[in-house]
Amino acid sequence: MTGITPQQLADREAIRDVAIRYCRGVDRLDVDVLKSAYWPDATDHHGDFVGNAHEFAEHCMTAHLRWSWTMHKIFNHLIDLDDTTSARGEIYNVSTLCRADTGEIDTWHGRYLDHYEKRGDEWRIIERVCVHEGTSTISAPPMAIVVETFHQGAEDRATPGRPIGP
Repeated sequence: MTGITPQQLADREAIRDVAIRYCRGVDRLDVDVLKSAYWPDATDHHGDFVGNAHEFAEHCMTAHLRWSWTMHKIFNHLIDLDDTTSARGEIYNVSTLCRADTGEIDTWHGRYLDHYEKRGDEWRIIERVCVHEGTSTISAPPMAIVVETFHQGAEDRATPGRPIGP
């Protein structure tokens, strides 16, 4: 890529931070972090949920309780800056979700198609379309290690005032 400006690099990094906040918010069931990835008037087309993205964030707080933990992993984040206040993106997503009732592991493969807007100095998603490519489910017997000595997955879900890190 030639001729990219420092501002364009900063804009791309800010947009990548939006995508990471989305993943962290949904995985940690932190509604405030999840909402911070979207403008209040944003929409999300997420399978059976199509509507306001902040309402989608609230929906996730209960819908995701069926899993004891989740890990949304994003790859190949293509960002196309339309101009100084609008951008489009495509992100490959592989999510791993552990069923709370059986311990089975669901794996989701798909993409996020995003439209981003910059308002003032801040980028957020204004529209997201979630594309499903495939899923799989496996039985997950415990590893042959003493897992009880590790901190467990749900321990780092949202707690008011909890900082990132240990």
